[in-house]
Amino acid sequence: MLKLFRRLGPYAPSIAAVLVLVFAQSIADLSLPTLMSDIVDEGIATGDIPFIWRTGGWMLLLALAGIATNLVGGYLASRAALGFGRELRSSIFRRVTSWSLDGIDRFGAASLITRTTNDVTQVQQVLFMMLRMMAMAPIMAIGGLIMAVSKEPELAWMLAVAIPVLVAAIAAIAAKGLPLFTTIQRKLDTLNRVLREKLSGIRVIRAFDRVAYEQGRFEDANRELTEVTLKVNRLVSLLFPFVMLVMNLTTIAIVWFGGLAIDSGGVKIGSLMAFIQYSMQIMFSVVMVSVIFIMVPRASASALRINEVLETGDSILDPDRPAAPPARSGRVEFRNVDFGYPGAEEMALRGVSFVAEEGKVTAIIGSTGSGKTTVLNLIERFHDVSSGAVLVDGVDVREYRQAELRARLGYAPQKAMLFSGSVADNLRFGADAADDAALRRALSVAQAVDFVDGMEGGLGAAVTQGGTNVSGGQRQRLAVARAVARDPSIYLFDDTFSALDARTDARLREALKAETAGSTVIMVVQRVGTIVDADRIVVLDEGRVAGIGTHAELLAGNEVYREIVQSQLSAEVEA
Repeated sequence: MLKLFRRLGPYAPSIAAVLVLVFAQSIADLSLPTLMSDIVDEGIATGDIPFIWRTGGWMLLLALAGIATNLVGGYLASRAALGFGRELRSSIFRRVTSWSLDGIDRFGAASLITRTTNDVTQVQQVLFMMLRMMAMAPIMAIGGLIMAVSKEPELAWMLAVAIPVLVAAIAAIAAKGLPLFTTIQRKLDTLNRVLREKLSGIRVIRAFDRVAYEQGRFEDANRELTEVTLKVNRLVSLLFPFVMLVMNLTTIAIVWFGGLAIDSGGVKIGSLMAFIQYSMQIMFSVVMVSVIFIMVPRASASALRINEVLETGDSILDPDRPAAPPARSGRVEFRNVDFGYPGAEEMALRGVSFVAEEGKVTAIIGSTGSGKTTVLNLIERFHDVSSGAVLVDGVDVREYRQAELRARLGYAPQKAMLFSGSVADNLRFGADAADDAALRRALSVAQAVDFVDGMEGGLGAAVTQGGTNVSGGQRQRLAVARAVARDPSIYLFDDTFSALDARTDARLREALKAETAGSTVIMVVQRVGTIVDADRIVVLDEGRVAGIGTHAELLAGNEVYREIVQSQLSAEVEA
């Protein structure tokens, strides 16, 4: 947690002001019992009315000063804690968005969400409590102890017995609670993951009548989180009764032995009252520390998880000396590329070499798992090659700034992802400056004008998160339109036409041919009918290039391609 708190630099002035105010409030609170004892022993006992009014006035002023410092200190502490939480969330978000896909896969979406929300909240709350309570508790405890001993040193032995007992109990519970708090955060990750899977996969779950099974999965994760949380709460719940027991026994002992001392004339009534007040302040300071120690273990676990994210660097970095951006020709070349995913036993691509030329359509086809999507990911530099090189416009993609590289690309993913907002917002996702005319032109190319005009609001029509208020085919056409609106030099289509009927597919490809005449088009496809007129077809088989050529050339001389064609023809005949 200390490592995380090093980021508090911008809030140092507010924290310093809070500490000064806490010190002033503590001095005021420590002074009140002494003034009260003076009123009793020197004012009331002697009947000195002016002394009572004068000392009472000072008590009133100190009480008002304590209230004022408490309010201002609470405000500044809240600003510092909430601002720190905001900065942490922003830092985590910036770090995660800068990662390659490897980093995101390492933590998982559910865990990253928990770390950005729940873990940051835990640290934020502890920082506030530390500024308000932990800063005050030592001052009140030490100051109260000094004042109590100075008032009645013969009664101080009771505090010497009570305080170590409380400290030992707090330390034991804190030591036992830390592992459990870490477990709670992991169980919370699991619960979030199960819930996200249930919500995102609700159609599949209902289609296969697995609602009861998924409910069982959620109940298991929920029960495990509940059991660990109850275990922690039972452990913590032992502390407060024990603290109250010690406090009450200490008060009884002070009153008992103090009464005997008063009877013998060794202690004044006012001094005994002040001693009791100081003892309560000391005890409450210990209680405040105990509350902090209850929260610190969980916040420490959260801080460790946050630091894991913030300290995880990206494997995909911009070069120290990026290449001068070349002219945009659109040429893409793979030179003997090998690539394997982290932790995988086998390489996803082995010895892949091909060239996609400007103004040409290059199609990539192959069986499931042959590495088609991986090829596009390497062009976009979502991953770096294990060996070999991927060149865009004659420059290795590792020598580009990532922003410069991706500015040349227009990408339509396999899963057409849309964002909440309007149709126009989604189309402008990669082309902020595009006007409505450019957006309508992109929609026309994607064969999406008719259904967009049919939506209430047209370009301003609302799109829900994930595009769930439009069909799968409509999402794919909007994804194509988004890529076209960017007007890139290289188009990447990852099985983008699979949800389209044959007629719409043919019209879209015809419109794309005219739109992309001066650009490079690389498309991953499953259906042979989509690529029969492609300028070049790259056939992948188990991560290797099994053949390159036109449809006619491959059909005549490539066994792997013929098998793909025959399997699809057989499927069509059977259908």
